[in-house]
Amino acid sequence: MDNEKILEGGNFIEDFIRQDLEDGKCDSVRTRFPPEPNGYLHIGHCKALCIDFGTAEKFGGKCNLRMDDTNPAREDAEYVEAIQEDIHWLGFDWDAYCYGSDYFEQTYDYAVELIKKGLAYVCQLSPEELKANRGDLKTPATSPYRDRPIEESLDLFSRMREGEFPEGSMTLRAKIDLASGNFNLRDPAIYRIKYARHHRTGDNWRIYPMYDFAHPIQDALEGVTHSLCSLEYEDHRPLYDWVVDNLSLPHKPRQIEFARLGIDHTVMSKRKLRRLVEENRVSGWDDPRMPTLCGLRRRGYTPVSIRNFCERIGVAKVNSTVEYGFLEHCLREDLNASARRAMAVLRPVKLTLTNYPEGQTELFTVENNPENPADGERQVSFSRNLWIEADDFAEVPPPKYNRLYPGAEARLKGAYIVKCTGCVKDENGNVTEVLAECDMDSRGGNAADGRKVRGTIHWVDQDTAVEGEVRLYSNLFLDAAPDAADKDFIECLNPDSLETLTGCKLEASLAAAQPQDRFQFMRLGYFCADSRDSKPGCLVFNRAVTLKDSFAKKTK
Repeated sequence: MDNEKILEGGNFIEDFIRQDLEDGKCDSVRTRFPPEPNGYLHIGHCKALCIDFGTAEKFGGKCNLRMDDTNPAREDAEYVEAIQEDIHWLGFDWDAYCYGSDYFEQTYDYAVELIKKGLAYVCQLSPEELKANRGDLKTPATSPYRDRPIEESLDLFSRMREGEFPEGSMTLRAKIDLASGNFNLRDPAIYRIKYARHHRTGDNWRIYPMYDFAHPIQDALEGVTHSLCSLEYEDHRPLYDWVVDNLSLPHKPRQIEFARLGIDHTVMSKRKLRRLVEENRVSGWDDPRMPTLCGLRRRGYTPVSIRNFCERIGVAKVNSTVEYGFLEHCLREDLNASARRAMAVLRPVKLTLTNYPEGQTELFTVENNPENPADGERQVSFSRNLWIEADDFAEVPPPKYNRLYPGAEARLKGAYIVKCTGCVKDENGNVTEVLAECDMDSRGGNAADGRKVRGTIHWVDQDTAVEGEVRLYSNLFLDAAPDAADKDFIECLNPDSLETLTGCKLEASLAAAQPQDRFQFMRLGYFCADSRDSKPGCLVFNRAVTLKDSFAKKTK
């Protein structure tokens, strides 16, 4: 890559990398994305993913995908496959693919190296005793096993591996500084006994390395130059550096931290998201209300919109919360340019044009996307009998109502101007049919005499309409900060986050919609054919986002 291009602009991470390249600390860039396969990726992971892959891409470097499977308790091959799918969907690809478990044997050998150097020891304090002996800012931590002879620790560690001791009875601890003000350095545990079947290694291992120990070793073995982590690992960096400096590793990576992504009206904890799934509060990890990438994809979000969102919020050193409305704004921008238009009536009522010839049908040619003429045109049928939205008629109109009511005119989108003459009601007083006369000289929606008609409504021809189900999604949580420590996030759930409408009347062209096809339903919002439930003859559309952009209006 052109060195001048590398030196242009960027964020503080890129500044560090440029400086390392200039100082000769590295001659190329390699990053890594290390998700733990114990759940599905969410929008918070996406920021890290974009930084890891995007930074390598900018510097002409490489990015590894490494499954952090050092904790077998909740890891599963299902999550591994989902993570790979999400990364490819976003448009990224990895240069090397590996697992943390690929390095179990080498990591064990490095632990033995620390013991032989007198820098690690086997401790037999129970979890409760460890906590009691942790000390505080004025009191150092203690361990009666800190001066255990090297040969004894080597023997015990080997027997821990063989499974001779109960789970939780022993740990291997790094010998660093029991009085450190950074509690991560107070002789942290680097190995623990855990009897859990691993999704790749089966029952071969009875001990597993802690992430803070395994992470720098894995980075070094893979030749990672810059290990980009979220801000909660800032206090762990001294331990990362200690491991790198005290082992005979082939390479010395550098850790750099950035702020995590927070979005209002949602939660980012995989533990909490899993609870929503396991308690059936949502339909699954890919429920369109979930902040998971598979959920956002199913709802109708595009890779472009999500990558633009991550890029535009930038890379910061301080945690902050972004408005969900900004994510929606990025989606509207993309779909406005890319989504085909169609007409759909979600809460239908009949509209009969009493002066339009019975049995007559005509076709109107309309653009598929006015923002992109290359998308071509389609033909929409029109007849005497139409469907319109129930709220596009009011027997007694409210102030500033510009749609149909007795005596009022409105424009049928792209077709004719009609004048309401009344309505038909059922025995309960509900409107079942709106009656109107069509101005036959206004084909295309323009009056021959030049009169102005304010209201424009959409419609669907009864003769060619297809039926479908439409799901209207709102925020999963009513509270803007359901993740706050003083709240039970379950109590913040929005009971009206999903409204399902059946019997919706759809333009005939939508009958050919394939799963994940996205459309702008005119006047209603952007919708996506559901990837799980929609099929020919049984159409299901999810509302991805409304047309109203409150974020853009507020920003302006």
